[in-house]
Amino acid sequence: MPRFCRVTLIAVALNTPFVWAQEGGHSTAADSTVIVNAQLADGSGAPLKKSSVRIRGDRIVQVGDFKAKPGEHVIDARGLVLAPGFIDIHNHSDRGIKNDPLAETQISQGITTAILGPDGDSPWPIADWIIERRKNPAALNLAVMVGHATVRELVLGKDYQRIATAAEIGKMAQLIEQGMSEGAIGLSSGLEYDIASYAGTDEVIAMAKIAAKHGGFYMTHIRDEADKAFAALEEEIAIGDGAHIAIEHSHIKLGTVGVWGKAPEYIRVIEAARKRGLDFLADCYPYDAWHANIKVLVPDKKYEDALSVARALADVGGAGNVTITEFSPNRDYEQHSIEALAKTANITAVEMFIRIIRAGDAANTEAIVIGKSMTESDIKAFYQRPWVMAASDGGIGGKHPRGAGTFPRVLGVFVREKHWLSLPEAIRKMTSLPAQRLGWKDRGILREGAIADLVLFNPATVIDRSTFAKPGEIATGIETVFVNGSIVWNEGKATGMRPGRVISK
Repeated sequence: MPRFCRVTLIAVALNTPFVWAQEGGHSTAADSTVIVNAQLADGSGAPLKKSSVRIRGDRIVQVGDFKAKPGEHVIDARGLVLAPGFIDIHNHSDRGIKNDPLAETQISQGITTAILGPDGDSPWPIADWIIERRKNPAALNLAVMVGHATVRELVLGKDYQRIATAAEIGKMAQLIEQGMSEGAIGLSSGLEYDIASYAGTDEVIAMAKIAAKHGGFYMTHIRDEADKAFAALEEEIAIGDGAHIAIEHSHIKLGTVGVWGKAPEYIRVIEAARKRGLDFLADCYPYDAWHANIKVLVPDKKYEDALSVARALADVGGAGNVTITEFSPNRDYEQHSIEALAKTANITAVEMFIRIIRAGDAANTEAIVIGKSMTESDIKAFYQRPWVMAASDGGIGGKHPRGAGTFPRVLGVFVREKHWLSLPEAIRKMTSLPAQRLGWKDRGILREGAIADLVLFNPATVIDRSTFAKPGEIATGIETVFVNGSIVWNEGKATGMRPGRVISK
């Protein structure tokens, strides 16, 4: 076979690949790309196999034992694994994508498709968002959920701290109908968060029925991931049953001392529901710390009650496990734990928490915190279930390392170092399993005829580098990323291509 080099030139103005291959010192235009000597992880969970792959346009046109034709661009992937592009089903990158169409921290970790609008918070109107994103494409593909809290606030305004009336639920349902008709792929909720936390189960079922009618699914941040996690799980199952809708359980976790170590019991409840026919899948990020607003720590919403606050801090293992990442009223608080801030101020951790709440309320904002409150044994138990996929719950510019490191961390830590998963199974959790939930047949799988969303990585070196101190550090080991047949990431840098599409119902 003639000697070829990797991609050296890409026409930034185009959204399809235009590359040059060097043969004997002469350049010839290539209208297709052939990847040779790769170990293929096809997304199904099947064992790796050595094979060649031909890409033409936005499609995989051939997989098997063949040689490149004269004039084709060849990538020698010896020592590398070729997999379908990673689908991040829980992503918060919309704001970052608007500011950075290259979405570097996303494509650099192998993400080729991001599902936005999780936790009940979505753009509105959906149609306007889709039009704008198609006018200004990103480097990766996007799809969007319609958010329950978004439509709830549109109907109830500031008067949301109550059960909605039947007439109001009807108005919300009309908005869900509108969002689904305009291209949303499902309904998301964040029942632990303020606006949605006042909604009754019947309200959510009514919204989910509309999404189900349009072929969508229900993605939910359940009402409690802490001491009441089992009751919240039962409610989630009831919503799935009541609406006859497929479930996507967001960032599955057990986040307080009282439920640590109970993952096996939690799993049994889910698998019983699955066995009787509920279409239930979940996602999980590979870190032991969550990232949210400070008020989620206090489930009874008594944010200035010393006993409630003390109980809340004890539930997550103490104030040392809660670190402020964003707090505009006092930037000096950022990157310090509540325990450390209390010691500096010579007050108790409870008093420090209440001080932060009052300062936030006065400025009409909230502190954003990272809570280190999950156990490795629970994370391992969830990741080893076949119905749990990998997802980041992060995004561009976030203060949690999951936004830049999730998928390389699974491959480098959970597969290579800890041996929790085989490499093919980890790839399945990043590709065909989320595609299954989304109902996509031509993404998340590496086969002839599928869309050429692909990731080429080094299994011996792939690892996350982002940390809580430096959450935006780019991962290593992701060599080349294709989106719709175009190379968006190659040898450690973005190419400038923006071939991403908006995928809608």
